Amino acid sequence: MRINGHSHLLPYPEDIPQFMKDKKVFWIDNDRKYMRQGNWSRPVTDPSFFLNEKLDWMHTSNIDQCVVLNLSQLYCNGYERQLASDVIRFQNDFNLSLQLNYPDKFIAGFVVQPAFVDDALDEMRRCYDLGMKVLCLPTHYLNQDKKWTCVADPSCAPIFELANEYGLAIEIHPYDAEEVVNLTDQYWRFHLIWMCAMTADAHHLYTLLDYPDKYPHIRTCFAHGNQYGQMNIGRRIQGYDGRPDLFPDTIHPAHSIGHKNIYFDTLVHDVLSFELMVKRSGISQIVAGLDDPYPLGEMQSAPHCYPGKVIDEAVETAIISTQDRDMIWCNNVIDWVG
Repeated sequence: MRINGHSHLLPYPEDIPQFMKDKKVFWIDNDRKYMRQGNWSRPVTDPSFFLNEKLDWMHTSNIDQCVVLNLSQLYCNGYERQLASDVIRFQNDFNLSLQLNYPDKFIAGFVVQPAFVDDALDEMRRCYDLGMKVLCLPTHYLNQDKKWTCVADPSCAPIFELANEYGLAIEIHPYDAEEVVNLTDQYWRFHLIWMCAMTADAHHLYTLLDYPDKYPHIRTCFAHGNQYGQMNIGRRIQGYDGRPDLFPDTIHPAHSIGHKNIYFDTLVHDVLSFELMVKRSGISQIVAGLDDPYPLGEMQSAPHCYPGKVIDEAVETAIISTQDRDMIWCNNVIDWVG
């Protein structure tokens, strides 16, 4: 089997509740050409953003099953409590419908908003009872004091404790970099640079606080290969060793390298980055992830690109074997999801 561990799906325009459009939370034009949120919009760049076309795309791309994560636009950072609850309930119910109606095709992820811990725990219980086993979390969220906070902050401990009790898989994924970083929005810098930095930051705190051992029944995957974090390990070790006074009650960065409870997806876009990830983390900790159907995913809409390109290039350059490739596409994803 080939299982894609990082996928997204849009609802059809008519399936989005009217309140989400009225409040300018999120909607899609009736002609399906643009998705919108407040004054923001982005083009729908591939038909496989939608269900029937996604199924066709999976067939032609030889992908048997997809883990469908939440839409990053619906993390609900900074939303008031009731609106966040309503939007998250819609998102999770939509993903659940995919898993229920196409159990051989989709594994549904569900999302919670860490700013409202009690609501997050209630939604975790509801989704777990409905058979959803992949928890999606943002790398950072806007807390109730309106401060951007890493999801590995101790204030989120109840979320990780319940996830550990349930034995959930977790996906940690960046978004809202333009809200976190005070720079002009140009040249797609927030997606290309700063979201990668946000993932590395979340991994930094997650491992320093020893979450992989503290919560041994959680298996956490960091999006986009935690590409910056893979390269940054030497600097983190140097900093820890050189200024131990700045790291009270933490675990050495080297302790988490290759940890069995930390996974990374393959979406790093170039084979040299992929090789570093293999050497640093090990084959067993890498899961196939395409981030389809976004243009930063491995999509045919980008020149010389196709689903699984970097994995195939790693085989062609003898970085991994064909057996390793099969593990990345199947066994490792199953191990992560549980």
